[in-house]
Amino acid sequence: MEIAFKPYKKTFDYSYTYGMFPTVELINSRPETVIKVLISSQFKSDSSSLNIFELCKDKNIKTEINDKLFNRISEKDNCYVIGVFEKYECKLINDEPHICLVNPSNMGNLGTMIRTLAGFGLNDLAIISPGVDIFDPKVIRASMGSLFKINFRYYNDFSDYQMEFKNHKIYTFMLDGAISLKEVNHSKDELFTLVFGNEATGLDSSFSKIGTSVIIKHTDRIDSLNLTIAAGIAMYEFCNII
Repeated sequence: MEIAFKPYKKTFDYSYTYGMFPTVELINSRPETVIKVLISSQFKSDSSSLNIFELCKDKNIKTEINDKLFNRISEKDNCYVIGVFEKYECKLINDEPHICLVNPSNMGNLGTMIRTLAGFGLNDLAIISPGVDIFDPKVIRASMGSLFKINFRYYNDFSDYQMEFKNHKIYTFMLDGAISLKEVNHSKDELFTLVFGNEATGLDSSFSKIGTSVIIKHTDRIDSLNLTIAAGIAMYEFCNII
C-alpha cells in the first residue's frame, strides 16, 4: 500500500532528505532504509553531475517524478531531489570514543556538530533527552547528509549512558571547568566521551562532579563560545588526525 506522504512530523515513521547531496549520502550509506527518491520534473542533470537515476537503479531504489507530491512535501523552491527513508535505530560502539550532547535544542547546531564529528573521524553520538529530533530534515540538511555515516542513540538520563559505557573517560565541557583544554593529558588509545550541554544553559553544576570538567579558555571580550565552535575545537584537540 502506498504511503500518503505529507510534510514532515516527528511522529512519522519516515523522513526526508532535501536536495541532491544529502540524498546521495543517504543512498550510499543507508540504502536499505530508502523507500523511494522523488525527482522534480524541473530537475536537469549535466555531464559533470551524478546521474541520480542510474545510482538509484544500481541500488534497486524506486524513483518517481511527481510534481504534485514533490511540491506538497518540499520545503525549498530550489530543491529538485527528495529522498524518502524509513527511520532506523543505532547502537553505539563500545570500543570507540563518543560525543554526548545533553538536551540539544537547535536543529542547525545538531546537524553542524554531526558533520563536524564525522569530519574528525568520530562515529558515535549519544543524545540525552529531551533533545531535538535527529531525523528532522532541518538536522539532516545542516549535517549535509553526515547523519547517515554515524551511529546515534537517545538516553533518558546521562546516568543511563554511563552505566552502558563504564570504560569511557568522561570530559565535561563547562564555563567553570577545573582544567583548561590545553592541560588535558589523554593517551591516543584512550576511550573518551566529550560531553556538551544545551546551547542556552550549558551543563548544570552536577556535571562538574562527573569525570573531568574542562574549560576552553578565551578572552574576556566574549562571555562564551558558540556551542558548535566549542565542540569543534574540543574534537580537533582530542582526535589529533591532522
